[in-house]
Amino acid sequence: MAGPKRFLGALLVLATVAACAPGIAQPAPQPAAPPAPTTTTRPSRPAPPAPAPVADRGRQSAGVVAAGAEAPYNYGPAVLAEGGRIRMWWCSQLRFADPPGDDLLHAEAASPSGPFTAPDGGPGQAVLSGSVTGFDGKHVCDPSVLKVGGTYYLYYTGAAGEHANGNAIGVATSPDGVRWTRDAGGQPIVSPAYDTTRDNTYGAGQPSVLFVDGWFYLMFTDTTGRAAGWNGAGQFVLRARDPAFLNHVEALGERGFEPVADTRKPRTRSVVDAFSADWMFVDALDAFAIAHETEHGTTITFWNRDFTGNPVPPVTIPGRWREGPGLVRTPDGHAPVAAEDPCGRIPLDVVRATVDGAAAAPTDLGHFGLDLANAPGCATAGTARVLNGFAVPSPENTVDLVVGGKVVRVERRSVTDRLATRVLDRRPPVVDALPLVARVPAGAKAVRAPDGRLALLLEDKLWLVAAEEVLALNSSTVTAVTQQTWDGYEQAGDLRR
Repeated sequence: MAGPKRFLGALLVLATVAACAPGIAQPAPQPAAPPAPTTTTRPSRPAPPAPAPVADRGRQSAGVVAAGAEAPYNYGPAVLAEGGRIRMWWCSQLRFADPPGDDLLHAEAASPSGPFTAPDGGPGQAVLSGSVTGFDGKHVCDPSVLKVGGTYYLYYTGAAGEHANGNAIGVATSPDGVRWTRDAGGQPIVSPAYDTTRDNTYGAGQPSVLFVDGWFYLMFTDTTGRAAGWNGAGQFVLRARDPAFLNHVEALGERGFEPVADTRKPRTRSVVDAFSADWMFVDALDAFAIAHETEHGTTITFWNRDFTGNPVPPVTIPGRWREGPGLVRTPDGHAPVAAEDPCGRIPLDVVRATVDGAAAAPTDLGHFGLDLANAPGCATAGTARVLNGFAVPSPENTVDLVVGGKVVRVERRSVTDRLATRVLDRRPPVVDALPLVARVPAGAKAVRAPDGRLALLLEDKLWLVAAEEVLALNSSTVTAVTQQTWDGYEQAGDLRR
C-alpha cells in the first residue's frame, strides 16, 4: 500500500475478520403470562394472535455509493437523514490530508443509495484529520454524528500511532457538521479500561451515540473490557447528561445503569457480541436497535429501554458485507418514521463496506435495507410520540390530529390534510389513551399578530397555523389584533409543520 503505514484501519481489519462469526444477542427469557380468568357462564374466546414481525421490502443500491478519492479504504459510516438529504461521514485516508493517517470524510446524497458527493462535486471532503500532538495525533476514524439543540457532535476513535491499546474515543462539535472543533480539551473521553489483556490490542473505540430524553447514550468497543469475548468483541454502554461524558455518567452493568466516577469503570456487561456496531432508538417500540455484522449480513438486535429484554426478535439485512454498518438515523439518533404506518413499520437501512480492496482493507460502501413490518409499536401512550403530526379517524366522524402526545379534533378533512404530515386510514388504539385538548370546528375564530403570525382561537387559546390558506379552508375569518391582545392569549399549541 502506497503512503504511510495504516494503524487504525489495519487493526480494524483484524477485528472485522474476527467479527465474521455470528454474534446475535439472544432474547432474554420472558416471564410466563398469568392464566386468563375463566367464567362458568360464557367461555371466553381468545383473541386472534397479532401478526408476527416480518422482514419486508428488501432493497439495496445498484453499486458503490461513496468512496474517497484515491483512498485505499472507506468504511465505518455515520448516516443522518436531515432536511430531505442524507448526510454521511466515514473513515478513509487521503494522500493530501495532513498528517498522514486516517481521515474523516463527509458527503451528501438525495438517498442512501447515493451517489454521495462533496460540495465541490468530488467524492468526499476531509473534515477531520489527526491533531499531530494529541491522543488522536495521527489517526481519526469510526465517526458517529449527532445533532442536539442546533449543535453537531462528532464522536470518533483516535490514535497517536502504532502502539498497543492505543485507541481512545474523542468528541468534537460543529455548527454545520463540516467545521469541527475538538471538545473536552482535546483529551479522550473514553479510554481502555484495562480489565483484561487480550491478543487483540485495539483498545477503546468505534463509538455510536444517540440522544434519548436528555441522555447521551454511548455504545463502544473495548477489547480490554472484562465482558468482551475472547477476541475482544463486545459492545459496552455509557450514558450521561453531558455530551463530553465528563460528569453525570452512568455505566450499564448487570444491575442496569449505575453512576460511575470514571468512564473506565470495569466493563461488566456487553449488549451484543460484535465489533463496529451502530444503533438508534426506535420510538414506536420504546427500544434500542443495534446493527452489527453477522454471517449473512447486518443483524438488528432490539433491546428495551432498560436492557432487560428483547421486544422483537432480531432481523437480518442480507447481502455482502465486510465492515461497519452505519444506520440511517434522524439527527438525534432515532429511527426514521414510516409515513404509511408509523406504529407497525420500521425502516431499517444501513451503509456498509462490501469488499476488501487492493490495500486489503474494507471499501466500496453500499446501501442495504428492509422494513420490519407488523412491529408491535405504539403499545403505550409514551410510544405514541411517534404519531406526532399524524392524523387518524376519530369516533365522531371527524379527524384527530396528534400534537405533542395530545389530540386536536378537526371537523374538516381538507383542513387536516394541510395540518397533518399524513392522514392514516386506521386509528391506532393508543390514540384513545391520549387526552383530547381542543376542537377545531368549521368557522372557528382566527387572529393575526402584528408580526404576521396566524392562529386559530380555540376557547380563547392560540393554536398557531402556518398559512392563511388553512384558515380559508376552515371558513375562519381572520382578525388583526394588537401585540398586547395577542400576548394576552394563552398559547396552547403549534399546528404548523
